[in-house]
Amino acid sequence: MLTLILGGARSGKSRLAQKLAAAVERVVYIATADPGDDAEMASRIAHHRAERPASWHTIEETLALADAVNRAAQQTDVVLVDCLTVWLGNLFWKHRDAAQADIEAAARGELRGIAAASGRCHIILVSNELGSGTVPEHAVTRAFRDVHGLLNQWAAEAADEVILTVAGLPLYLKTANRTRND
Repeated sequence: MLTLILGGARSGKSRLAQKLAAAVERVVYIATADPGDDAEMASRIAHHRAERPASWHTIEETLALADAVNRAAQQTDVVLVDCLTVWLGNLFWKHRDAAQADIEAAARGELRGIAAASGRCHIILVSNELGSGTVPEHAVTRAFRDVHGLLNQWAAEAADEVILTVAGLPLYLKTANRTRND
């Protein structure tokens, strides 16, 4: 089972993902953020860590996402990835001199690897919805927005379930053939 949860900043997407994951006992949380020297980002990461149950196993992976998901999927009931947006930013930074098509291909390949693991456990992907904003001024920002929009489309296509969060409320865009208790 593959679930994609989309939403804007502070929309409640991570909270919803954690609520869905908390319904089972064994959860692996894959964190994609690297604070670097950014104190504010470090504070956000600490806040997210504090919100997660202590029983969850956390893997911090900023680039090799499909490998991390595949390893985790062999040992758990749910893999929660938070978030694809930060991970794609990491990918853009690492390959900042590459052509946009090469970054797209790398992102799509990683997503295919993640989707393949969804046959072994429930995978929950969290991603931002960036396409409703204005057209960015700088080329690299437009390229990021464009690849991110494609990444979300590819993830939604592969997903069994797609949920958009707005103001903390879930809007089910694509539902799996299963019963929901929320």
